[in-house]
Amino acid sequence: MDQLHVVHLFLAFAAALCALCSGLGIVYTLLASLLMRPFFSRPKAVPVCFPPVTVVKPLHGDEWQLMENLTSFMEQDYPGPVQYIFGVHDQSDNALKAVDILRAHFPQRSVTVVVDGRVYGPNRKIANLANMLDRAEHDVLCFSDSDVRVGPSFLRDIVGALQQPGVGLVTTVYRGLCAPGFWPRVSSAMTNYHFLPGVVTGLSIGRARPCFGQTIATTRTTLIRIGGLVQFGHHLAEDYAIGEAVRRSGLSVAIPPFTVHHACVEITVSQLIAHELRWCRTIRAADRMGHLGAVLMHPFPLALLAALFSLGNPLAWGLIMLTLICRAILVLQTDRATGGSRSGFFWLPLWDILQFGIYVTSFLSSCVLWRGERFDVDEDGLLSARIQRDPSLK
Repeated sequence: MDQLHVVHLFLAFAAALCALCSGLGIVYTLLASLLMRPFFSRPKAVPVCFPPVTVVKPLHGDEWQLMENLTSFMEQDYPGPVQYIFGVHDQSDNALKAVDILRAHFPQRSVTVVVDGRVYGPNRKIANLANMLDRAEHDVLCFSDSDVRVGPSFLRDIVGALQQPGVGLVTTVYRGLCAPGFWPRVSSAMTNYHFLPGVVTGLSIGRARPCFGQTIATTRTTLIRIGGLVQFGHHLAEDYAIGEAVRRSGLSVAIPPFTVHHACVEITVSQLIAHELRWCRTIRAADRMGHLGAVLMHPFPLALLAALFSLGNPLAWGLIMLTLICRAILVLQTDRATGGSRSGFFWLPLWDILQFGIYVTSFLSSCVLWRGERFDVDEDGLLSARIQRDPSLK
């Protein structure tokens, strides 16, 4: 068998494999399209009472629209008492200026500020949360990132879900809220049309077991039951680890049928790739087989590869058009289900190609860039010693 024949066999096999995976990806895409509206059409749980709630907010720097994000939590339509705790590691953190403004705008709100530099591992978010817990006045706790924006019924909805029998933790799925610029728009599209449908599909078929750090509601009793937060100080996916700890304790994790908004602020392609790579490697650390199976979420790039390996076979070009149609249907169904609006719809092929490249790259290394510092992630999803400091990032 000559070398040319071997090359032809390899190309034929690669084209067939990519076409098969793309075809399965089309099935996944259509399934996800069908599942979006039923998932978000479920009724929300109504609270039987309105217990006092402590909202715990770790802060870090003067982020894009930080005031708007924090204000959305202050303007909650919740009848019960609410305490707000804002935590930073350093007294000079610029985020404290936003807290001062909030206090002036909402003098009737109970606001507590914690400045505590103690750390318990490389995951500084966990350290910030743990440092604030001593000042929490109420049993119901809502942890939420500073770049999250919510609707006025948010606390009502999560308290209602938390009061359901057997529920120990409530977390929420999210859509992207993009800052001005092209790359934030791409980041938002990746969140809305890859991440969100993937989560909904995984939950609907019983495959996914997520917990999202953007918003986590639980009780002090449940935290004590799982051993507290400090134990997660070396986890990259600390949110997933918290959710799994709750499940192992015999309680369930509830995901109500609405979205919150998560800011997408990556203004350069390098920032976007670094952020998406960290997210992909976080998923890989939490669920390796699930991350491998996520290849089916990329039918369009796989169809392009099938056309490349088949040297432009007409059937492969037809497959490309079919994948684009199916992806467009998923985008439309996602926006209808969540009340979102499309932006840059005709850039969908670029979004998909870039997302696929990041997905493939996520298998090539276990290094992540987090707030300007590089870490290795071991097989258990734990952050190892710092590798180096990137001075260009804060």
